[in-house]
Amino acid sequence: MARLGGVLLIALFAIVIFAPFFAPYPSDQGNLRHSYTPPQRVHFFDDNGRFHLRPFTYGLVKQTDPVTLQMRYVEDRSIRYPLRFFARGWTYTLFGVIRTDLHFIQVVDGGTLYLFGTDQHGRDLLSRVLFGGRLTLLIAIGAGLLSGLFGAVVGTISGYLSGVTDAVIQRIIEVLLCFPALPLWMALSAALPRDWEPIQTIYAITLIFALLGWPGIAREVRGKVLAFREEEYVTAARAIGAKTSRIVFRHVLPQALSHIIVSVTMAVPGLMIGESTLSFLGLGVQPPMATWGSLLQKGQNLQTLAQQQWLLIPGLFIMITVLALSFLGDGLRDAADPFSRH
Repeated sequence: MARLGGVLLIALFAIVIFAPFFAPYPSDQGNLRHSYTPPQRVHFFDDNGRFHLRPFTYGLVKQTDPVTLQMRYVEDRSIRYPLRFFARGWTYTLFGVIRTDLHFIQVVDGGTLYLFGTDQHGRDLLSRVLFGGRLTLLIAIGAGLLSGLFGAVVGTISGYLSGVTDAVIQRIIEVLLCFPALPLWMALSAALPRDWEPIQTIYAITLIFALLGWPGIAREVRGKVLAFREEEYVTAARAIGAKTSRIVFRHVLPQALSHIIVSVTMAVPGLMIGESTLSFLGLGVQPPMATWGSLLQKGQNLQTLAQQQWLLIPGLFIMITVLALSFLGDGLRDAADPFSRH
């Protein structure tokens, strides 16, 4: 399961990192004539049953349902629109350096390719999911790394020095752990100025998660350091007059590195769900930028659940990513501490 989770994460990270290459459309490009378009099917066989090596889509025609009087889209099978792979399309800048217009998949002019459907503004949901995954993973992983770094340093110092230092640090950790995480995240996120640029909000939310996520990691690292500080190599380093800072950062902390990596890996899914929850509630990343959580906002009403179920697809990506991270974290924990599985 850990290997499966690792493979899924590698594939997912590659897709979201190269989102402009895999996205059929720009994430902010909309077409009101195609608002709430359901997921479009890709065909290999035409109406005559002939197989086509190059997949294609049919045109879409908006009609009124005679029973429900609702607008719906039906396929116009009079013309086919072939799909092109590794084709030229809209221009984008990759990593802020490489300017290109090469895309994994495009449809010929006049056709549409909405594999995940569209939202109320006619924006391609697949493109928005790929671009939104960038921000969701950036915030969760960035906050996990920062909290892991700070928690590792604080936990190592607390466990090695013990005494008054350890008591003070543990009391601070206990106070922070007394507060429920979600309401505290919501309060701090709501306190952010509404006139901030979206990128400033992203940095602020990442910092909030990092500042509130380190106590648990610090406690786990402290427990390991309490055991490591009694090992013979630490006693030998202390006996030859090594400084405390050298013992901590050259001998003790590297031994706990595997457990720190495991702790960070296990913390990222919780941070990811936290960011998605804030964005879902409207307290996270603000438009025009989008995350998986903000894309799920339309799922709050019954109309979406009844008529536009495809708008819940971002939740599937959240679920898959969290499960993959959890599987990978469990595997890393077993590898770092074989006795943990018993």
